[in-house]
Amino acid sequence: MRSIWIIFSQTATICLAVLFVVSTLKPEWLPSGTAPAAEVMRASPPQQEPASSGAASGPRADSYHDAVRKAAPSVVNIFTSKDVRVRRGPLLNDPSLRRFFGDQFANETRRATSLGSGVVVGAGGYILTNNHVIEAADEIEVALHDDRKLLAKVVGSDPDTDLAVLRVEAQNLPAITFGSSENLRVGDIVLAIGNPLGIGQTVTSGIVSGLRRSGLGINTFENFIQTDAAINQGNSGGALVDARGNLVGINTAILSQTGGSIGIGLAIPASMAGAVMEQIIRTGAVTRGWMGVEMQPLTPALAESFKLGTLEGVIINGVMNGGPADKAGARPGDVLVAIDGKPIVDPQSVLNVVAGIAPGNAVKVRLKRKGQDLELAVVIGRRPKPQSRPE
Repeated sequence: MRSIWIIFSQTATICLAVLFVVSTLKPEWLPSGTAPAAEVMRASPPQQEPASSGAASGPRADSYHDAVRKAAPSVVNIFTSKDVRVRRGPLLNDPSLRRFFGDQFANETRRATSLGSGVVVGAGGYILTNNHVIEAADEIEVALHDDRKLLAKVVGSDPDTDLAVLRVEAQNLPAITFGSSENLRVGDIVLAIGNPLGIGQTVTSGIVSGLRRSGLGINTFENFIQTDAAINQGNSGGALVDARGNLVGINTAILSQTGGSIGIGLAIPASMAGAVMEQIIRTGAVTRGWMGVEMQPLTPALAESFKLGTLEGVIINGVMNGGPADKAGARPGDVLVAIDGKPIVDPQSVLNVVAGIAPGNAVKVRLKRKGQDLELAVVIGRRPKPQSRPE
C-alpha cells in the first residue's frame, strides 16, 4: 500500500510540473478556456478612471475646482503699512542719559505692516475689503491674482459694518459674481478664499453653520453668516463663495479663545456688503437714519415691572437730548413696539430698520407708555459718524 501511494504522489507531481512548463512556454497547446490566471490578467488589464481633460471633462461631483477657478482670480492680497511711534519711559528720555548712551533709548518711529484680503467688485479697479484691514494705513498695496502689485487708494469706508472700498489704477480686472446671500441655508457648502497668515492665496471649505448672527459686539450692524470653513488672520476681507463660485459673504472675523480658527468664522452677507459698497462708490460714504435712543431687550421681569402683559418690543432706556426721538416726545421707560408698521423684536432690529430710512423722512413710531398705546411721528435724523478707535 505504501509503494502505491508513493507512485501516485510522484505521478501527480510530474503531471503538475509538465502542466506548468506547457502553460508557461506553449500556452496555445492547452484547450481553450484553461489559460492560467496570469495570462488572463495580461489579456484584460484592470480598468482605470480616464485621465482628466480639464474643462472638457465637465464638473466633478467630488471637486469644487470649477467654483475656485471662477472666483479665485477676483480675490486679492492686501498689504498695509503705517508709521508707529514707539514711546520710551521718561527716564530713558532724560538728556543726561542720552548724552552717555546716544539716541538708542529715545522715542522712535517704526514701520508696522499688516495683511489681509480683498475682492475685486468692479472691472475698473474697485476692491471690497474690511475696514479694519486698511484702517489708519499710510500705504496700501494690492497683489493681484496675476502677481501684479499696485498701490491702492481708499474710496470710502464704513466702520459700522467694517467694510471699505479701495481702487487701483487698472482696467479689465476679473470682477467677482455676486450670489444671493438671502437664499443661503444652514448646511449649504461654502468656500473661504483669502491670504491666511501671509502664506498666499488659500481655499478652505465648510458649510453654513448659522445665519443672522448678531449681538456679538463686533460691529454696530451685525447680520453675520457663520461658517466652519477655516478662517485665520489675513483672511479678513476675502471672499466666501458658494459651490458655484458666486460671492455670498465677506470673511470678517473669527470667534476663538486662542486667536486661531476653531471652526467659528463670521462673514458679512453679500447683500449687506453690496448695498454699502454701492453707496461708497456713489457718494464716498454711507448715510443712515438715526433716532437718538438707547435700548435694551424686553425681558419677562421688565414686562411684569412695566405691567405690559407682553414681550413685544424693546425698552427705551435713554433718549438723546435734542435728538429726533426727543423732539417727537419719546421718554425713557417707553416700550418701542413698531416703526412704520414693522414689528420690533430686539435692539438690533431697531438699528437695522432705522438705518434703512433716509434722513429727513417722518415715520410713525408705536409705543407703550404706562400700559397705554401711543403713536409718535419721528423725523429721522442722520446717524453721526462713529468715533475713531483709540490708538
